[in-house]
Amino acid sequence: MTMKLSPQITGVHTPPITEVKRWLAERPDDGRELIDLCQAVPDYAPAADMTAHLAGLLGDPLTSRYSPDEGLPEVRGAVCDYYGRKYGAQLSPDNFCLTIGASQAFWLAIVTLCSAGDEVIVQAPAYFDHPMALEILGIRCVYAPFSEEQRGIPSPAAIETLITDRTRALLVVSPSNPTGAITPPGTLRQLFVLAKRRNIALILDETYNEFIPEGARPHDLFSDPTWGDTFVQVASFGKTYALTGYRAGQLVASAYFISQALKAQDTMAVCQPRITQQAIMYGVNHLDGWVATNCDMMCRRHDLFRQLFIQPGNRFRLAASGAFFAWVRHPFGTSSGREVAKRLVDEAAILSLPGEVFGPGLEGYLRLAFGNIKESAIPEAVLRFRELSINRN
Repeated sequence: MTMKLSPQITGVHTPPITEVKRWLAERPDDGRELIDLCQAVPDYAPAADMTAHLAGLLGDPLTSRYSPDEGLPEVRGAVCDYYGRKYGAQLSPDNFCLTIGASQAFWLAIVTLCSAGDEVIVQAPAYFDHPMALEILGIRCVYAPFSEEQRGIPSPAAIETLITDRTRALLVVSPSNPTGAITPPGTLRQLFVLAKRRNIALILDETYNEFIPEGARPHDLFSDPTWGDTFVQVASFGKTYALTGYRAGQLVASAYFISQALKAQDTMAVCQPRITQQAIMYGVNHLDGWVATNCDMMCRRHDLFRQLFIQPGNRFRLAASGAFFAWVRHPFGTSSGREVAKRLVDEAAILSLPGEVFGPGLEGYLRLAFGNIKESAIPEAVLRFRELSINRN
């Protein structure tokens, strides 16, 4: 190629899931079915009544047209009602911009807050798309260190030491991707107070907020009358309603913040597809019980995996877990996460993600996702980890 590409994109690593799935073409055929613990995608279909409802909308010409950039007013109004139930929040439709997945909502938040050369503090291990986006935009990613002792829960005191005059935001994902750790409401309140005191934004990615056990309220930050001065939420209904291909994300912030973010929204995507908006509206109006049932199922998967994984004799160690994920320390010394993840594919027919794609110094870890694995397959998955750690040095 003779044209020159931006070094800010050529220097970014390949999307990790794409990289890891390429290994499958080289995997020896030992007769075992692959156990996919790689991508956090629900293995169940959307609710049948939602699908039927959407099918009835395809003949309506409006379904194929643009909506307002921020989304249809009636959809955002229905989402307001959902936030009242979920968070006890009293929000306005002007607090929402519906986006092409949570990833686009994150981009909107960052380009509204930051310029090239600014800094964002990111709790490690970090969902890999976030540092990738920051690097592409020329924004410095400052990692708050992971603590096994704290099971991946952020430390407000440690984070405060990282704030400089270039810091524009603090980013936390809860429940965490990749650790599964659920940051307690009290800690989130401390981070909110810290961000407010230091005049920076708290960006909270809550993509997995419907997979907190027993439907517990994630936090009460929206109850602060000045929440919009500090708090920006990135969220998604993709995992909630098994709509990952619909790209059902949203940005939640003050009305002024949204009005500024819409300048980028119009140039990025114009609007979330109407069919996705209709799916969201149907979901928030009708599927609370369906969502709770799936949350219970995912909690059972997690609990069974944890129970079996931590039994004596497994040299892989569970460092943190919860919601959709487990964060596991591998037992192979100086081997990188990539090397161990590749061995797991070749020797145990297990697909996972290496720790180093989630931040520097994390080569000793792997991320496992429960979305693709049935409860009945979990004992076999754990057995394969045990056999690999015993039979291979």
